[in-house]
Amino acid sequence: MIPLAVWETPKRLVALPAPRASSDGLTGTNLRPVTPRRQQILDIAAELFAARGFHGVSVAELGSACGISGPALYKHFESKDAMLAEMLVSISETLLTEGRSRVATADGARQALVALVEWHIEFAIEHRALIVVQDRDWSSLPDAARERVRALQRAYVDVWATQVRRFHPELSPETSRTRAHVLFGLLNSTPHSGRLPDPQMHDVLRDMAHGALGLA
Repeated sequence: MIPLAVWETPKRLVALPAPRASSDGLTGTNLRPVTPRRQQILDIAAELFAARGFHGVSVAELGSACGISGPALYKHFESKDAMLAEMLVSISETLLTEGRSRVATADGARQALVALVEWHIEFAIEHRALIVVQDRDWSSLPDAARERVRALQRAYVDVWATQVRRFHPELSPETSRTRAHVLFGLLNSTPHSGRLPDPQMHDVLRDMAHGALGLA
């Protein structure tokens, strides 16, 4: 989503909510169901990839970190590439489906933007490693997964841009999309801007995002 060149010791990841079904064909994948054990492996892999890069972590090292042998990982994932694909497709699905859900239950554009900001801050604080992996290891994604992530991200930007324009009807669609991208740059800065305890970081990000959107 944004360039993130600095990495600090990753925090423990909190499991993402499972993506919900959607009628537009963007959510849901052909990947295998994410069991608690598979999610645990993905969380550990995200931290290792964030700290050392996708190509800097071997299958044997992944297995060791998960308490199993490298070859045993293939019982859960077809390959290391498949692991990265599932990791990044899943987070894009989750951002989109949860964002849509929060907009659907909001009362008007202002409340929808407040809800979107809150959701993305929750994600960005709890999943710093995933932000780093997506930025740095994007080129390592298999082609099909990369195109799917692009489509999901475009749809997520549209969710934000629609609400920005509803709240600021004087803006053009392109300006609304640009503002959404700028907000992502702010909120996705947590891997290197998170110098404060999480509750304080949450408040800083919320206040700055609200100010940028004219919600303050």
